[in-house]
Amino acid sequence: MRKSTSDNIKRSDEPIWWGLFSAGGVCFAVFVPAAILFIALLIPAGIMAPEALSFERAESMIFSLPGLIFIGVVVCLPLFHAAHRIRHGLHDLKLGKEQLNKIVTYGSAALLSALALVGFVIGIM
Repeated sequence: MRKSTSDNIKRSDEPIWWGLFSAGGVCFAVFVPAAILFIALLIPAGIMAPEALSFERAESMIFSLPGLIFIGVVVCLPLFHAAHRIRHGLHDLKLGKEQLNKIVTYGSAALLSALALVGFVIGIM
């Protein structure tokens, strides 16, 4: 009896990590500089109208659905991008075991993402 070709295919989780790497890289290249520009430069320099940004309005913007998306785009996805780069750097340097490196890097990204989202949920309350 012949084995089917599907029995010989090795399953890989690499497409998931490459997808998160790609999404995180795009977000890191586009949204993080924009966030830094507005939050760290334009508003403190007075170029943006600070009277339109009261604490109550800023709080309502951050702790809403757009705020959750902002945290996901500016914090969580770039963490997975960095984790993927670190994992492949460790692989290139032949440091550690592949499975352990995956667990440590992606686990750290997942943990830090969860902490960011928990902080969001605490802020809503």
